[in-house]
Amino acid sequence: MSLARRLLLRASRSPWLAAQLRRRAFFRRAVRRFLPGEDLGAALDAAAEFARAGLGSVLTQLGEQVGNRAEAVAVRDHYLGVLAAVRQRRLPSEVSVKLTHLGLEVDRGACEQALSALAARAADCGSLLWIDMEESRYVDVTLELFRRTRAERNNVGVCLQAYLRRTPDDLVGLLPLGPAIRLVKGAYNEPPSIAFPRKRDVDGCYAMLADRLLQEATRGRGRPVFGTHDVRLIKGIREQARRHGTPASAYEIHMLYGIKAAVQRALAAEGCTVRVLISYGSAWFAWYMRRLAERPANVWFVVRNLV
Repeated sequence: MSLARRLLLRASRSPWLAAQLRRRAFFRRAVRRFLPGEDLGAALDAAAEFARAGLGSVLTQLGEQVGNRAEAVAVRDHYLGVLAAVRQRRLPSEVSVKLTHLGLEVDRGACEQALSALAARAADCGSLLWIDMEESRYVDVTLELFRRTRAERNNVGVCLQAYLRRTPDDLVGLLPLGPAIRLVKGAYNEPPSIAFPRKRDVDGCYAMLADRLLQEATRGRGRPVFGTHDVRLIKGIREQARRHGTPASAYEIHMLYGIKAAVQRALAAEGCTVRVLISYGSAWFAWYMRRLAERPANVWFVVRNLV
């Protein structure tokens, strides 16, 4: 892992730095490249605009590791309202949640109940609820709660991170469920014993996992989703799908709001199912620093725009 990436990931955990930079107008302007606004209305309007362009969306309120039950309940109620708004506006949108944002560390039982309530509301909307993956120490409990919720209803998906050494085994364990899996590279600061430190190893693991997911999708088992902005990787995934005879409707490409928008539209025009991950909310500092860490050259993009 490069020094720049390590520093950015370390900075993402600094409450002092978050407090300082969130007050700076220039930093807030830079963040607006990656999110339409801090309020839900801006996210819904962006989702409607993408829908008119033939793109779906995934909505997520920024935040994690809430500190008390009241905050966790507020997050649950917020997402129930999001799903109601999606249904009212007839948007092709899904929702993605972090378990620590739903109070995993405050009350695991209440977190599971909140997850079940959200999955039920999503089912009423004819939609899917995504469970995002966080740091490696949360993988076991995240997969356990995914399995428990998935046993109740099948409109639940989970995110897996290709940079974790354990992920190939985790995928094998999940495949009998025919699950919806969103595969990403991973963006947290993990030691080399847990995560591949070199990009080429992460890319290689990602391609291998993608191939396995596509093979399963060809047999009608599961719903693979590939969350990446790596154009070469996307090209390889599409070539793999053609070799396996996987129809374009059997898998999706997910990309972040504000990143390679032209590529998103081009892929959709070529018949790919594309969704844009729309993040919103005031707790954007840690998330934004992780976005910069994914490609430290983005720091220079920010600097140029500020100047």
